[in-house]
Amino acid sequence: MLAGASLSHLLNDTIQALVPALYPMFKAAFALSFTQVGLLTLTLQLTASLLQPLVGLYTDRRPSPYALVAGMTFTLVGVLLLSVAGTFGALLVAAGLMGIGSSIFHPESSRIARMASGGRHGFAQSFFQVGGNLGSSFGPLLAAFLVVPRGQASVAWCAPLALVAIVVLWRIGRWYQGQRAALSRSASRHAHPTAATGSGLSARRVGSALAVLGALIFSKYVYLASLNSYYTFYLITKFNVSVRMAQIDLFIFLGAVAAGTMLGGLVGDRIGVKNVIWISILGVFPFTALLPHASLFWTPILTVCIGLVLASAFSAIVVYAQELVPGRVGMVSGIFFGFAFGMAGLGAAVLGQLADRVGIEAVYRLCAYLPLIGLLAVFLPDVDHRLSR
Repeated sequence: MLAGASLSHLLNDTIQALVPALYPMFKAAFALSFTQVGLLTLTLQLTASLLQPLVGLYTDRRPSPYALVAGMTFTLVGVLLLSVAGTFGALLVAAGLMGIGSSIFHPESSRIARMASGGRHGFAQSFFQVGGNLGSSFGPLLAAFLVVPRGQASVAWCAPLALVAIVVLWRIGRWYQGQRAALSRSASRHAHPTAATGSGLSARRVGSALAVLGALIFSKYVYLASLNSYYTFYLITKFNVSVRMAQIDLFIFLGAVAAGTMLGGLVGDRIGVKNVIWISILGVFPFTALLPHASLFWTPILTVCIGLVLASAFSAIVVYAQELVPGRVGMVSGIFFGFAFGMAGLGAAVLGQLADRVGIEAVYRLCAYLPLIGLLAVFLPDVDHRLSR
């Protein structure tokens, strides 16, 4: 089931990644400004972020095994609309439908990954997320070799990916429905000891720790938004590379993000999630500081380092938050996936407007300092002893 959840995540995020990968084509075809490009990302991410916590809260109370199928259906409709959209408004609607699909998919699939973890929560969360990261890296390849050469209508050729995901998710839903009662009893048995070992962590302390995690998510996802949405434009503007070459470089970066996500989970189970959070958020600063001054040769190398280090944080943050608020896996997953998507969307919109005013290269000089927010990790309490239980 863990492999199925990861595979469906791969298929979902491959489709989702088509939108930003096609920004150069849409920008030329619809004469979009960077601000409008940012609005596309904002629509995609905001629809996902606003609904995810509500979906997670609802499914914590009323498990919905086949909600994943419904979410992927929204994504399928969004893909088909994207292939025929003739106006900027239609592009926004398509992005919104895909965002709704994502908002339903992530909380429930994250819950299934935890249920199937066998106690290795860091590994399971990373294995689940690495499917999404791989999918995000495949999106630019589909754009470069399938859609861009053949035009917007060929986006519809990606619809079979959604259909395959629907079949996989239907099977996962059947398994989830059959196992729900036993898994709920197991979850309650684990929840009570965790709550009992609160060991001085008051509601206020938990709240402040969650606020710090939110700040770290802001740092990570606003910086990632600068690369996911504008890295191709940066390469084209600064180094005059072709659109296809820029998309290949984006694929390389996103592949590094996938590898970093898996690495973070494996290391987190060994050295503790708090240490992974420290290393990944703050340790990326030297690379982000060098990136705006790098040559074409060094730029892809630095972005690979950034992807490897920065991406290792998210699974650790989600597992850490789930341990802080036991028994609310869906809600916590929904909040953090939703907040991450929201920050990515808002960050892309703000950075797009900034790029229109000061230029795309200046954006990367400013974003280089975002990882310093990672210093706030000093205020996180140690919960690693709980993860071992």
